[in-house]
Amino acid sequence: MSYLDTLLEGVEVEWKSLGEVTKVLRGRRLTRDMLTPEEKYPVFHGGLEPLGFYSISNRPANTVMIINVGASAGTVGFSDVEFWSSDGCFCLEHSEAINNKFLYYFLIGEQIFFKSRVRVAGIPTLDNFVVEKLKIPIPPLEVQKEIVRILDAFTELTAELTAELTARKKQYNYYRDELLSFEEGEAEWKTLGEVGEFIRGRRFVKTDILSEGVPCIHYGEMYTHYNIWADKSKSFISAELASKLRAAKKGDVVFVAAGETIEDIGKSTAWLGDEDVVIHDACFFYKSSLNPKYVAYYSRTNFFHDQIKKSISSGKISAINAKGFEKVIIPIPPIEEQERIVSILDKFDILTISISEGLPKEIELRKKQYEYYRNKLLSFPK
Repeated sequence: MSYLDTLLEGVEVEWKSLGEVTKVLRGRRLTRDMLTPEEKYPVFHGGLEPLGFYSISNRPANTVMIINVGASAGTVGFSDVEFWSSDGCFCLEHSEAINNKFLYYFLIGEQIFFKSRVRVAGIPTLDNFVVEKLKIPIPPLEVQKEIVRILDAFTELTAELTAELTARKKQYNYYRDELLSFEEGEAEWKTLGEVGEFIRGRRFVKTDILSEGVPCIHYGEMYTHYNIWADKSKSFISAELASKLRAAKKGDVVFVAAGETIEDIGKSTAWLGDEDVVIHDACFFYKSSLNPKYVAYYSRTNFFHDQIKKSISSGKISAINAKGFEKVIIPIPPIEEQERIVSILDKFDILTISISEGLPKEIELRKKQYEYYRNKLLSFPK
């Protein structure tokens, strides 16, 4: 028998409506001119990010909150500090019958229910009677505390890993920019247009994409799927359609050239696959004698983005043309130095960005483990 089974064995659990156990408190609205970053207490209204800060609080620390208006209506939160609750944020009054953190963990699993009961006419609104009528389990307080201890351990570990990942990303960005900065005489400085050629892809649409066929890259995938390099594509198109389009070859660098914001523009991926890959017309592929991963890493630097911003046209969709990319200045050290820089940055990349290795994978596993134990620990017979 596992520890969890032992913990819950023979435990009698009473189910009551939330309104029987505690009061659902509505907050009081403050105007924005009453808020200032210099004050002590965060103010919550229609989301879990503070609207600002106020000089006094109306809710104690360790309080469960449920957002009741706006796009986040139905979202459950917890504050371990005193705060001000506005009228867009229900709070649950402290009760001797239930541990607040236990209640929070249970209600996290009820967010889908809360969101399904939000009235969407006009401003999305969650009514207090929906919260009050929700049935909650009430095991003995010592069991509640032990469940909280276990789940807190998972959330603290995830928070520590996330903080470490953030620190590693900052470290990575710092070293990347340092490695790609050169003193006078250490590298040639030329424009991308002087040392290579940008070729625009040709249009195909999402309905052309297949599960197998000729490899292709749709521009939307550049934001979500592709990182510094790739040797396999996520998508494919038919050989017949591919014969009418343009394809990048091994060693070319694919640049995305359109997006909803300026920050979307310019992300690139070195194509290292043995097969040619068809490129969407919102992308360019770049041919040069430079190390392709060196170019892709350089496209992540602030210096690169500061340059292309001058050439991006803004509108409903932001975009850049080949001439905008061609004007970008790039430092060109000897090929051996390009390879050394790439080797160093690859190690950081695996640790900080890869979806299959390093800390991101560890964080994802811990989140799944937390969700598994939360569901198991909070599944009581009715």
